[in-house]
Amino acid sequence: MIGIGDVAPDFSLPDQNGRSVSLSSYRGRPVVVYFYPRAMTPGCTREAQDFQSHAADLSSRQVTILGISVDSTDRQREFSDRCHLAFPLLSDSDRSVARAYGVLGMLGMARRVTFLLDSEGKVLDVVEGMRPGPHVQAALRRFAAPPG
Repeated sequence: MIGIGDVAPDFSLPDQNGRSVSLSSYRGRPVVVYFYPRAMTPGCTREAQDFQSHAADLSSRQVTILGISVDSTDRQREFSDRCHLAFPLLSDSDRSVARAYGVLGMLGMARRVTFLLDSEGKVLDVVEGMRPGPHVQAALRRFAAPPG
């Protein structure tokens, strides 16, 4: 798995609307890249809704949120619509990005892992674990905490 100090591998994946999204297009901005196992499951729904509830605060600090799973674009669109998400959900249906980041689980789904990237794409922090709350809280501590 990539770790703190590594440059995150670039990727281009379709979002829930079929548009191609490249990590490199966000250079110059911090990025939260969060992998989740499966759209519309309880933990993944809670995580997406938690990120959405803080999306405006993160966006006001120029932070981009990108959610990634191996689900199809159709399933990502349904999930995004159901959760009223304002950030991209990316479809890694061939699992190439999950492999590149080292987060592909034994069942062929991404493990719940969040990468916090600086404006140049370097990994500042990695959060692992099945509980969704710590992932959002780490992003808020890193990017939304007041300076000082």
